[in-house]
Amino acid sequence: MGFVEDTLAAPRPDELASVDLPRRLPYHPSPDSWQGEVVYFLLVDRFSDGAESTRPLLDRTRLADARPDQPNGEPWRWDSWASSGSDRYQGGTLSGVTSKLDYLQDLGVTTVWVSPVFRQRGHLDTYHGYGVQDFLDVDPRFGTREDLVELVAQAHQRGLRVLLDVIFNHSGANWLYPGGELKPAYTSGQYAFGEWRGDEGQPIPAIVGREDGAWPGEFSDPNRYTRAGTGSLDASKFPDVDDAEFRRTDFEDLRDFALGAPGTLSLLARAYMYWIALTDCDGFRIDTVKHVSYEQARNFCGAIKEFATNLGKRDFFLVAEVPDDDFANRYLNAVGRNLNAALDISAGRLALRELSRGRTDPARYFSNFDVGSAPLGSHRNLGDKLMSVLDDHDHVYGEKLRFAVGAANDHEATAATALGIPCLYYGTEQGFAGPEAAEQRWLPGWGGHDRYLREAMFGPRSPRASGRVGVPGLGAGNGLDHQLPGFGPFGTAGAHCFDADYPLYRRIAAITGVRGGFPVLRSGRQYVRPVSIFGESFGQARSGELFGWSRVLVDEEALCVVNPNGSASRGADVLVDAQLNPPGSAFTVLMNTAEAAGVAGASHPVGSQLPVRRAASGAAYLEIRDVSPSEAVVLVNRP
Repeated sequence: MGFVEDTLAAPRPDELASVDLPRRLPYHPSPDSWQGEVVYFLLVDRFSDGAESTRPLLDRTRLADARPDQPNGEPWRWDSWASSGSDRYQGGTLSGVTSKLDYLQDLGVTTVWVSPVFRQRGHLDTYHGYGVQDFLDVDPRFGTREDLVELVAQAHQRGLRVLLDVIFNHSGANWLYPGGELKPAYTSGQYAFGEWRGDEGQPIPAIVGREDGAWPGEFSDPNRYTRAGTGSLDASKFPDVDDAEFRRTDFEDLRDFALGAPGTLSLLARAYMYWIALTDCDGFRIDTVKHVSYEQARNFCGAIKEFATNLGKRDFFLVAEVPDDDFANRYLNAVGRNLNAALDISAGRLALRELSRGRTDPARYFSNFDVGSAPLGSHRNLGDKLMSVLDDHDHVYGEKLRFAVGAANDHEATAATALGIPCLYYGTEQGFAGPEAAEQRWLPGWGGHDRYLREAMFGPRSPRASGRVGVPGLGAGNGLDHQLPGFGPFGTAGAHCFDADYPLYRRIAAITGVRGGFPVLRSGRQYVRPVSIFGESFGQARSGELFGWSRVLVDEEALCVVNPNGSASRGADVLVDAQLNPPGSAFTVLMNTAEAAGVAGASHPVGSQLPVRRAASGAAYLEIRDVSPSEAVVLVNRP
């Protein structure tokens, strides 16, 4: 038997010291370039339970039909639906994710990023996965270690890769401060250790079972934690030094690791090496990197990279959550080649959102890529170092509302072939937007709470019961709370949204498909193009008007054009490179989102050609006409 078989046949380890990590065994290789990947981020609890065949596909024209009366006979209550989304596991599983790999592959996804799956405290409802109690086990509400291994194996069989979401800055709320306090005020010093928490969160004098305290055993040492209480996480309030408050404080009631204590960082790295060896995963998204020092980030990433390399994964992908572009640049520089990329979840995400809505001119977004002024560099360098995000589970900056909320139509276009590694968020391809505008007034915290970014795509009828009652194998019955509706999409319960025929899904699949087929759209240099409308001089595109950008690789030029206007067709003359496209040249249409969605009579159909025109000045341009609202067209000069 090998490492994986032996490990799964045995109980999960109690101590990291007992784990004998493998070396130089056959493992799934890294891609040639992560810039060519299309990533899909999902919350395991909110994605799929694998039982969608037992529920109907949601009819979006009859949403009221999917708002059933409550089990006690009371009519549908919006506060109950909202409470379900905030305070309950919904029931998504790892095997559910595995059941949807074909759905993801058909969308054009090449890498699946799954939220943290490590064991949470049984008495808490930390469905998001960021409150870890046991770093060497899978939470039973998500499945088993075998389920995680099977997910990665099935993904690899389809040519897909898997990123695990990992946390090395903090653990779950596994112990209490003196006097039983959960969140004492921040101190620049250190509190005395209180007591560990038992299976129901109660204070206990010593760890006895696996539901108690923190695991593996090395994390039962109180000196592994800063014990600094709860302070501010706002980095702008403090100097950028290793022991600043925003780097020592607990995250709310979670527990900050003392990464400077001897051995703590190495132990956490070894815990995640265990998962690399066991699952054959392909990379990590690393949580809360901004809240560790540059040296700690460098050491953790370096250790992970070295271990993965020794398994044959020469470019194990590490992407950091670092809000703020300037901080992202600092960490990328400090960690160097051991950190692949940072998430673009700050100003760039907001600018892309506004651009796609037609609310701002393209310069605001594309200036992020200007040579000499962009914090993260330009062209292919930036394409390697930035993961472009439109929706995510936090929305650290701006309103906590999905992109589609308030959209002018059901398919507002995005700059999906711009620089960076594109990352889709589950439900974006189905236009998730919460309930109808008329119903939003009933919702507590609408626009300011994470729950509205986290609807359950599989449409559970009821959520899991709170606490240990909802943990499989611990609670009585089926572990569900039948007094609450499931937190289903668009303010519903009992109907799923896995619709591969939905027009937005088809549009995104067309974009990812053409990107995958042409290296110029993945690795080419990028140039935003001047436009001319109604015979005006060529100049910067205006808000709400058609805009375009080129990707150039050697002598190949691809032109991407988008009409961000949500209600009216738009056209323009768009400049292309005059030297690459001499007189007599033409561009061929590779992709048209309207045509992909089955819109009849779409202008510029796939396969049609547009001649390169010449202005009196010698400038070369294409005549783009009648692009429908929120549609995109991609053309290339060398098909």
